[in-house]
Amino acid sequence: MTKHRASDAEKEALEKYLLQFLNIEKQFPLLPGIGNEEAMAGLMGIDTDELVKLRELFQKNAKEAALELLKEDEIADWVDELPFEDGDTIAAVGDSMTDDLQGWFSIFSYMLDVAKPDAKFTFINSGVSYNTSSDALRRLHRDVLSQNPDWVIVALGTFDSIRPDISPDRTLLPLSETWENLNTISSAIQQVTDNPVIWITPPPVIPGLLDEMDLFDFDISEKDLFSVREVIAGKKGYIVDPAGRRMGNPPEAWYYLSDGINPSLSGHTNTVRELLKSLAKSIEN
Repeated sequence: MTKHRASDAEKEALEKYLLQFLNIEKQFPLLPGIGNEEAMAGLMGIDTDELVKLRELFQKNAKEAALELLKEDEIADWVDELPFEDGDTIAAVGDSMTDDLQGWFSIFSYMLDVAKPDAKFTFINSGVSYNTSSDALRRLHRDVLSQNPDWVIVALGTFDSIRPDISPDRTLLPLSETWENLNTISSAIQQVTDNPVIWITPPPVIPGLLDEMDLFDFDISEKDLFSVREVIAGKKGYIVDPAGRRMGNPPEAWYYLSDGINPSLSGHTNTVRELLKSLAKSIEN
């Protein structure tokens, strides 16, 4: 397929960081060969069986995290309080934190399948790595609304807030544009379902770690993320973690990958825990 083969260092980077977000099929769904695993593996410089094994590893991690969560007594209680009904389609639109093969939505999906095996839920993971709210809005109909979901979980805002190195005096999207995009997303979702939108706020970042990543040429500040959380907190629907403290206060590094932005498996587990608690407590009240 290709003469280029990933070096040992590149393979290590794929396994420890990159591959869980390299779901190229989502970014270019109309390419004729996009469903060809051999072609996908060739782009990454690895064999097809290596690609399959690595993706299966991340999925295995998510399944194990789901099973560990279900061992907690309060988790089982919260699951019993969830508003989802048999046959519901549950979609999530977000960025790399949602797209992650061992991310919060994968853990959440596996957990519900185990806890409610007769419910026959359909899950749609419409996270695309590094999407802004503008990116998500652009593909919302094709990837989410056209499938008539009963519930939509929106987890956006982190990458609206980046400050490019070439222009650190501005965020990539002005806060007013983030506000307008999220309003439009909310209105569009309400055209296909009567159920309230579920909003997950962006977590904080670990200062300094991002500077050590050669892949990125931007910064993200807590001040900008705080402003996005305030916008989300004013929305109608369920608000998950409005203060952005699910990774600790201040945030703890072990809940993150090496970039200080994307959560580790433990960080994603915290997001699922907060999601369950927010839904259950809101319904109780």
